[in-house]
Amino acid sequence: MSSFDFKQVDVFSHVVLKGNALAVVFGADKLSDERMAAFANWTNLSETTFVLEPRDPRADYRVRIFTTLQELPFAGHPTLGTCHAWLEAGGVPKGEEIIQECGAGLVRVRRQGAELAFLAPPLLRSGPVDAGLVERVRLGLGLAPGAIVRTQWVDNGAGWLAVMVEDRQQILDLQPDHAQMLGLAVGVIAPWHPERDGAEAQFEVRAFISGDGMPEDPATGSLNAGIAQWLLSEGLAPASYVVSQGLTMGRAGRIRVEQVGDEIWIGGAVVTCIAGTLTI
Repeated sequence: MSSFDFKQVDVFSHVVLKGNALAVVFGADKLSDERMAAFANWTNLSETTFVLEPRDPRADYRVRIFTTLQELPFAGHPTLGTCHAWLEAGGVPKGEEIIQECGAGLVRVRRQGAELAFLAPPLLRSGPVDAGLVERVRLGLGLAPGAIVRTQWVDNGAGWLAVMVEDRQQILDLQPDHAQMLGLAVGVIAPWHPERDGAEAQFEVRAFISGDGMPEDPATGSLNAGIAQWLLSEGLAPASYVVSQGLTMGRAGRIRVEQVGDEIWIGGAVVTCIAGTLTI
């Protein structure tokens, strides 16, 4: 067994225990794929990351991202959480931005005051979702016929498809049948209505990964990055907005979306909950 520096951080929240937890293992070059997968399964978090020496000379570090079941080429809250942990551990970027190397390539991360933001990566799959699959998702979510008003593939590495409903309360009331949606990664979004919901956020989101050890994600960067590209391309959202996520799980995630020219940045706060040494 070997020892590794370790942090567990909370992403998309300024308040500890209100965001999305992430385990980060440093100096993981000596770990085998099997050991990484086993540890990620053991943490039972939505994702666990392993920081390694970069292969691309432009990158500041390399990261491998695992769910409880599989490795992902990219994910959003692990990107921000790993960057925060790396900087806090003394990492010094080569330039003004931090460049992360991952399975999806190089990802730009920048500081935004006390928060971090990543540049939304290109979509691997976009466009409308097949009607038969939409019906399967509708049944899995327990929604009435006609409740889903828009659909779109928003896959940037995690397989996301997104459906939109008209009312935030419809999202908060969802009790999914995960057996019906097994193998799917489904995001559900609805607008906030300011007169009833307030102005703290503009959209509510829930993210379901049926079959995973954690079948609902509390605050999801990759999904919101894909949704942002969809909404902004169709004029369905302002150039800057905030997403609320995780309320039904006792969390209070806040994901900030900002369009700057042709770039879409996904940001939020990160706080450290645990720092120590891991022996595996």
